[in-house]
Amino acid sequence: MAALREGARLRLDYSAQSLWRVDRVIDGIRREDAPYAAVETVLRGLGAYAGEVIVRQTGAEWWSSGGDHWVRTPDGKLWDPMEEARRRYTGDGSLRLLCREATAGG
Repeated sequence: MAALREGARLRLDYSAQSLWRVDRVIDGIRREDAPYAAVETVLRGLGAYAGEVIVRQTGAEWWSSGGDHWVRTPDGKLWDPMEEARRRYTGDGSLRLLCREATAGG
């Protein structure tokens, strides 16, 4: 993430608002038309960042099994920010909206 912050001059402060910028970065990567395999690691990193935002905002915990990672919020719901980053890359998701839903506590 440090390299991405430096290269893209991306301000990542673990705030929910920073996820708006992360969604835009993913949109830019998609516009570059790079194959998914070439950007998968970056997308996982951006998803992990979004997960950490949720953890810090809600007191959630990271869960993992078989190489997959999720965030479990105090209400018991599991969230998959890495998958949401992939969905954003395909034009169907939003890390900002995922965080908003996860922090709503509903």
